[in-house]
Amino acid sequence: MTLGKKTSKKAARKAEIIIPDKLYFRIGEVAGLCRLPAYVLRFWETEFPQLKPVKSSTGQRMYRKRDVESVVRIKKLLYEDGFTIAGARVQLREEIKSDRNQAALPFPVSASARVAHLRNELQQILHILSSRH
Repeated sequence: MTLGKKTSKKAARKAEIIIPDKLYFRIGEVAGLCRLPAYVLRFWETEFPQLKPVKSSTGQRMYRKRDVESVVRIKKLLYEDGFTIAGARVQLREEIKSDRNQAALPFPVSASARVAHLRNELQQILHILSSRH
């Protein structure tokens, strides 16, 4: 029987977390969504620079959706993928770097021909308008 309980706890921990479409979440809400104690979230704030919830005028932590997504990613790296905190920090930094280095989509080759055509048409319009004066 204890084996079944352990298996179900593991399955519950790995269950996909669905983040509601809200602007801000309190720390208790994030802790409940991610099935983590609030003190773990506060600790992770000190360890991961990506995790920076804003504070309300009353001093409450207000997590944005991207903060909650970061918590989910950190939890996966630590609990499922077996990273250490330092390793998870490096992994997140590398992921952010690769996102920044992503190449932009190239413009179609024929775009320069279209631009030249538009420029020619605009010059003709300018010539017509200037000849009316």
